[in-house]
Amino acid sequence: MARLTQIIFGITRVREAQARSEPCGTANSPQARLVCMDTVDVAVIGAGVIGLAIARALAMTGREVLVLEAAENFGAGTSSRNSEVIHAGIYYRPDSLKARFCRAGRERLYEFCERHGVPHRRCGKLIVASSKAKLDELSRIGGNARANGVHLESWSEARVASLEPRLHCAGALFSPDTGIIDSHAYMLALLGEAERLGATLVCASRVTGMRADKAGVTLCVNGEPPVLRARTMINSAGLNAPQLARAIAGFPAMHVPETFLAKGSYFSLEGPSPFGRLVYPVPEPGGLGIHLTLDLAGRARFGPDVEWVKECDYAVDPRRADRFYPAIRAYWPGLPDGSLRPAYAGIRPKLSPAGAPAQDFRIDGAEVHGVAGVINLFGIESPGLTASLAIADAVTDRLRPVLSR
Repeated sequence: MARLTQIIFGITRVREAQARSEPCGTANSPQARLVCMDTVDVAVIGAGVIGLAIARALAMTGREVLVLEAAENFGAGTSSRNSEVIHAGIYYRPDSLKARFCRAGRERLYEFCERHGVPHRRCGKLIVASSKAKLDELSRIGGNARANGVHLESWSEARVASLEPRLHCAGALFSPDTGIIDSHAYMLALLGEAERLGATLVCASRVTGMRADKAGVTLCVNGEPPVLRARTMINSAGLNAPQLARAIAGFPAMHVPETFLAKGSYFSLEGPSPFGRLVYPVPEPGGLGIHLTLDLAGRARFGPDVEWVKECDYAVDPRRADRFYPAIRAYWPGLPDGSLRPAYAGIRPKLSPAGAPAQDFRIDGAEVHGVAGVINLFGIESPGLTASLAIADAVTDRLRPVLSR
């Protein structure tokens, strides 16, 4: 595996040397040996929380795993730009992968955090109906949660007022199993265990072309000729997963979904948090509404909103706060003027456009697209963080018959 790392880093050195018009090396140098084809059991493309969880799960089976990440570091995309919430599995369609993986992944994640010392807290969440007109929707949410096997408590207006006196609502549902997590520490723990088991992560290595055949998938990295063959390639590239699937020569276009980008901005609260629990309004189309989450230091932030965009842009427009204030004041009327500060933004890969019903996770193998050795993960948005260990188990189970040959 160390030689694989040298080869991939060698590709980067070749490109840098070419950019400076310098020779790429002598006949005996690492750069000159890049034409050699190396083979690995599994190449995982994308080192976000899903890719790292999959790499760890596969390394636990004794497979040789190489993780290729286009960015300079792991977890630089959607995995580090979210609410850092451990979801209970309340909202998702009962027969969906989102519901199944969230429910299974939630307890696995709590156990993992305890075992590996990942900072987290099971703080609970209130879903609030800001008016009596929204109580029917709150009831529908409760019914869906029960169908998913998720425990919720129904809180009256009076009980909410006694426990969260600054919160305004006509009623609420309390989820005791919702929590918060340090997502970077979690990814670091996944990576550490994966590497201890023999997996290798190589960053600054963008996969620019692939070709699948009976022997596996050959990969081109950073625009260079192919130097690596994987018996199986797992596309966990997040926002870039459809683009990566299209980079496979001859891959059937009908099995690459269009992705719609839903940008969500977050604003932090200046001053102490008014609440000790997470607070979510009744969901809105495209997201869960502008909710209040807490970090592990107890600081409050609000978001995300929903802004449909064509390109990735993580800048937070301060003017979007004009929309946040009235949305937050629907459940916290005491929000002071001028107390919101732009924090960060994330982008969620949606498989359906604005106004259309939300789509499920997609984990597409050869039984879907007919290309042996390729697994594509599409539309892995929330609750992907919570579901990550369950998704990794599902991918690993699917690969056992292939990798045991």
